Formats: sequence, C-alpha cells, structure tokens
Amino acid sequence: MKTIPYGHQQIDGSDIASVVRILKSDWITQGPRVEQFEQAIAGYCGVKYAVAFSSGTAALHAAYAAARIGPGDEVITTPMTFAATANAIVYCGGKPVFADIQENTLNISPEAIKKKITKRTKALAPVDFAGHPAELDTIKKIAREHNLLVIEDAAHALGSEYKGKKVGSFSDMTMFSFHPVKAITTGEGGMVVTDRKDFYRTLKAFRNHGLIRKPERGAWYYEIERPGYNYRISDIQCALGLSQFQKLDRFVKTRREIVRRYNQAFRNISEIILPVEKAYARSAYHLYPIRLRLELLKTGRRKIFEALRNKGLGVQVHYIPVHLHPFYKKTFGYKKGDFPIAEQYYERAITLPLFPKMISGEIRAVVRAVREIIARYRR
Repeated sequence: MKTIPYGHQQIDGSDIASVVRILKSDWITQGPRVEQFEQAIAGYCGVKYAVAFSSGTAALHAAYAAARIGPGDEVITTPMTFAATANAIVYCGGKPVFADIQENTLNISPEAIKKKITKRTKALAPVDFAGHPAELDTIKKIAREHNLLVIEDAAHALGSEYKGKKVGSFSDMTMFSFHPVKAITTGEGGMVVTDRKDFYRTLKAFRNHGLIRKPERGAWYYEIERPGYNYRISDIQCALGLSQFQKLDRFVKTRREIVRRYNQAFRNISEIILPVEKAYARSAYHLYPIRLRLELLKTGRRKIFEALRNKGLGVQVHYIPVHLHPFYKKTFGYKKGDFPIAEQYYERAITLPLFPKMISGEIRAVVRAVREIIARYRR
C-alpha cells in the first residue's frame, strides 16, 4: 500500500533543467545564482536585503549571531516549534526563554511574552506556526518598548501574509527554510531577509568563515574580524530555488485549496478541532494540524495516529514541545506543566498530509480515512 506523506516536494522538468544548466556552467558554487535567488526573495518580501544559507538552522544561527546574542542573553520564543529555533540560541551561548502559545493560532502569546521579559532579554523570536503569521505588529510593539530585536522564524511561512503584506517585511530579521517539505525547496537551504544593512553585512560574513574582503589592499586580501562558519549555499541549490520560486504563488494557492476541501469535509466532525485562520492573516499552510477532542473519543491520540498510518496516511505530529526534550530539562530546568497550552495541543495533535503535488484521489483518501477512524473510536 502506497503511503501518502504529510509533506513532499514538487519537482518538474523545468526545475531539473535549471540545475543541469548550472552543472554545465563555470560556476556551481559561490556564483551568480546565489545572489539572483537572494534578490528574488527579497523583492517578493518587500525588503532590501537577503542572505542565503546552507539550511534554515544555519540561517537562524547567523541571525542570532548578527543580533549579538551571547552568554547571559535571553531570547523569548515558543515551545511549539522545531527544536532548531531554540537550539540556534544555544549555539550562541544564549538562553531560550519559552512563553506559552495562543490556543487558537498555536502561535506565541504576546501577553505571555510580556511576562517573560527581564533585564537579560535581548530579542524576541516568534514562529509562524504551520504558516499562520504570529501577531507581528503587537510583538514588534512590545520589542520596541523594551529595546529588543525581533528575529522571526518563518520557516513555515514563505508566501504567507499578515495584514495584507508578505511575511518577511515586519521583523528586524526573518528566516525562511527551503527544506523539501517547505513552500519551495533548494534541497536543503535557508535565508534571512532584513532591511538593515549592518545585519546584511554581518550575515554575509558569518556564512563564509567571517571573511571580509578588502580589495583596496589587494584582490587576494581579506580579514576575519569575528569567526564565522562555512554555511554557504551552492549555485546548484539556488538554481533550483529560482525555478521553484516561479511556482511559489501557485503552490500556495494549491495548498489553500486542499485546506478548503479538508475544512469542508471535516467541519461537522465534533471530535476534531480544525486549524484557525484569523482575519488578519493569509496562511501559506505549510501544515494542516488537527486536534483531537479526546473527551469525545474512547482511545488516545497514539491509537488514532497508528490507525491512520495503517490506512496509508503518513501522518506526523508537530511538535514535541521543545522544553520537554531532555537537554532543555537538564540544562535550563524546564519541566512538564510549564506551558500547559502547548502541552495540551501536543497531546492531541496530528498533522494530516498536505502538499501541492497531492491529487484529488489522495485528498479523498485522507478524508475517507479520517472519517472512518474517528467514527470507529467515537464514544
């Protein structure tokens, strides 16, 4: 039985041809396609600068480093995210401070953020969970009141909109991911967009060992003022990214149409809670997470999860709250019960398949399986 994955890339002949052209060219890395890809994403988001990296995690690390996060500094973020959001703070020597989420959007709560700010807080790191933008205006206002930076993790949200503007145009720095299950892919890859020239220069140096060229002292000459990493992305990857970028709006439209069909099919199933889209947002719908009303079911999440997998659905759970991982418990003293809304969501969540390549038969198969399994375990 073929499994329908929760996410999947869509690669066509034009994507393959774009990569082949680069393989036949003089530049396969550190060439012109990298800057062209950066300019395309910056223009799409309506910002001045973009810097591409080898992964979204590398891009986050660079953003925190550009913000001068270091030992003793705190960055407030959400526990409901992939661990890279917090891990990259740790790479810089900082402390991730978690704030609980909103029950409807599953994004970080601005009111919870306010309660976590201390004299050690240096930045806020909201995450646009599943593609739905966080309350970016409110978060930015809180940041300005306390002289903090906003480093937005928009790994899920390329193509999303907040109050009619593209995500990427609100925060001091915004990170996107180009992993295969994301809106568009470069295989692996990430990017930081910003309007600040100082951040742009620091990000570019950080991805290339900290190297700063000074041609006035010779074409060969460079200096390292602050060590960086080899976080470069190749022209091969960026050629794929540029080709994929041409399809971004179509991919988002397709995702939203699949969500519309899911919402229509599941709207009367009282045992599940569907994703919410607020009036101020237009989600790119990276994920379609449902929540089980366990009080209406005669079994737990795991049995339903496994039953759906047995039906050929590659369902997933996004995510185990970061504060519950052993490292964060041991290192920072977090424990179960610290963030009850995030924990309750996790205990009830199942992510259903959603990707642009899905065909109608696969969508119908998902709907049929969910209805059947829920009916089987209904009280």
